[in-house]
Amino acid sequence: MENSKHEIFGSGIVLGMQALDLILSKSRGLIRDQSLDVHAATLRAIDQVAEESKGVLDELELEELAIRKLTGFGALQPFMDDPSIEEIWINRPDEIHYFDNRGYRRIELDLPAAEIKNICFRLLAHSKRRVDRLTPFVDAAIYDGSRLHIVIPEITKEHWAINIRKFPKANVSLEDLWEIGTLDESQLQRLKAAMADGESILIAGATQAGKTTLLSALLKELRADQRLVSCEDTFEISLTHSDWVAMQTRPEDLEGSNEISLRDLVKQALRMRPSRLAIGEVRGPEALDMLVALNSGIPGLCTIHANSASAALQKLLTLPLLAGENITDSFLRPTVQGAFQLVAFCHRDDQGNRRVKELLEVKHALG
Repeated sequence: MENSKHEIFGSGIVLGMQALDLILSKSRGLIRDQSLDVHAATLRAIDQVAEESKGVLDELELEELAIRKLTGFGALQPFMDDPSIEEIWINRPDEIHYFDNRGYRRIELDLPAAEIKNICFRLLAHSKRRVDRLTPFVDAAIYDGSRLHIVIPEITKEHWAINIRKFPKANVSLEDLWEIGTLDESQLQRLKAAMADGESILIAGATQAGKTTLLSALLKELRADQRLVSCEDTFEISLTHSDWVAMQTRPEDLEGSNEISLRDLVKQALRMRPSRLAIGEVRGPEALDMLVALNSGIPGLCTIHANSASAALQKLLTLPLLAGENITDSFLRPTVQGAFQLVAFCHRDDQGNRRVKELLEVKHALG
């Protein structure tokens, strides 16, 4: 655990936060009144504050901080820019938590509640989703593909809570995962063969186990002439593919209507002539529509939270019951067996290393 207020800003002269606030105020005034761009306004404001200040100011560091606050995500920006950081979260003012390749870290810094709210609204701008008293929690994608989750009072006890899950860039391949040890040689060859043969794969694991990364790597195996349709709660799949339609759900509006669920997306996907269907995070009645789709001859991939490969199959024997239909085990067991040929179970150990711990052949598990 780390508790340095200045770690992410460097270790030189301690910044005068009053000077920074004054620079921000002057910069905004120059942008508004003289139509200066952010960089020109910031430089002029720093010059003005430096002339008025009796102390020593680190002008380069103040310039960086001021521009960051005016244009980016404020105190979060250095963490967003750091490729070693996987997840960032805020529980209350004046502190940031994150997880990187060294493990868990906590930083104390100047981060008032008003700035947290301002950062939230900037983060939501790309997705055009909203958070307010009527919709006190939201899932959304940020411009770089990272997943954002915000919860506000009265759902939280007192403060706004933010989680940002960062995802790897596009074009992570199965070979890349083999090289870093996520897959062994036999797993690499089995998964490549499964994709080439049009088998359907269920990807299971806990949170942060690498399910979405494996899903994206598998989809990279698609030929250029294969049409991919994906359905997700928020856009997470990272991929470059020429014939791909990516869809995400939509929450209810202020009147409590016009929701588009994952189940709706799966039904729409079937009308779009997919060669391959990808579903991110099956957790509800959409499991039934997915199973029906995959039994109609459309191969697919999907992720699911589970503690083992066999537990993932057992979950698929339960989730379709949420659809409210007259569904029996005698229907579900052969339907699940017909839908998937392989289960890949992803695991993350205490050191943060991700591995595909198990590949389970469905015909042996449910046969």
